[in-house]
Amino acid sequence: MPAPRRIPTRHRVATVLGTVILLLCASACSGPSPAATAPPSSSAGHGAIAGAEEVAEPPLMLLSVDERGEVGLADLLDGTSSTVGRIGAPRGLASDGRYAFVTTDAGVEVVDSGAWTWDHVDHFHYYRTAPAILGLVRGEGAAVVATGPLSTAGSTGIFFEASGEAVLLDNEALSKGRIQESFRLRTGAARGIVAPWGEGAVVAVDGVLRYHDRSGDPSGAEAACVDPAGSITTRAGLAFGCADGAVLVTGGGEPVFERIPVVDGGSRPLGFDGRKGRPTVAGVTGGDDLMLLDTRERAWTRFATGRMLVRAVAVDDEAGHVVGLDEEGRIRVYADGAEIAATAPVVLEDPRAASLWVDAQRVYVGSPSEGVVREIAYADGARVARTIETPTRPVFFAEVGR
Repeated sequence: MPAPRRIPTRHRVATVLGTVILLLCASACSGPSPAATAPPSSSAGHGAIAGAEEVAEPPLMLLSVDERGEVGLADLLDGTSSTVGRIGAPRGLASDGRYAFVTTDAGVEVVDSGAWTWDHVDHFHYYRTAPAILGLVRGEGAAVVATGPLSTAGSTGIFFEASGEAVLLDNEALSKGRIQESFRLRTGAARGIVAPWGEGAVVAVDGVLRYHDRSGDPSGAEAACVDPAGSITTRAGLAFGCADGAVLVTGGGEPVFERIPVVDGGSRPLGFDGRKGRPTVAGVTGGDDLMLLDTRERAWTRFATGRMLVRAVAVDDEAGHVVGLDEEGRIRVYADGAEIAATAPVVLEDPRAASLWVDAQRVYVGSPSEGVVREIAYADGARVARTIETPTRPVFFAEVGR
């Protein structure tokens, strides 16, 4: 397959909004860098930017977007709420724990929540600054967004399905309030993934994973991946779902591709989801089973749930919790392959369109028709701990500050 053609620089988005200047943390941090097990670009700095306040605990908030594009923030620590501004009518939302990448008819709007966590492996730094709407990445059709491990370093990938364009955004520029494209490629494909890795990205189109450097040039490193379905960055590497299982990307500079096949003859997962920074991820198969992929051990685990699940998220804690959402809108909680708790229906709309976010203690699931997000203590009998009224109706929402 010929390499995708790069679009000339004059066609790239370069929207400048905001005046925040990146500042490396003045205090030294000991301990291993995320570069040991994650893309090399994640080792730069410690997540601080000029004007941001370093805080003592994760500044967790819910960022919500209503049907008109009104954006709001609900603070999970002090209960306050505010509005941020307005973007286009949303069609989807992805987040890296700081930014919301909201698909609209014009492309992908980028919203900075102003809250983030810097993962330094053995400890964390937490920051807050003013939220802002950064601007638009122009594109056509549905957008597949793939995020990296850190919000102030590395990159974010977007694949626009109608135009077949593969776009890589610079996260350092986002932290300064700018939308800056490292590359934009015309692939000619109707489906694809642009997953950040190192200084560039692995682009999945036409059954091939191919590494492109920061300027968009292919490096020659590639691997087969028929029918790619989802990607996720874990503590152990970058995983892609493929027809026969998964491909794990590791290595320092030039990526190394390692195949992890499904060997039990069952269906493969339709995507991956897991708690940020953990090595084990989960995926549903379209049936009544779910699968776990331990990217550190390069091993699959499949177990039957007896329920049709539309989402599954691996918590990857000591108890082995997995949080699922079934087709009736119930949250179901599993530990070591067995169901331990379930809620009554908490999603009154189509569960397949529901926003669902999981952290180390809670799961958040939205009910747009009620204008609320439910906070569920999954390790405590799936107890509904709070019902949170968001400042804008949560047609889409994300938990940020993680």
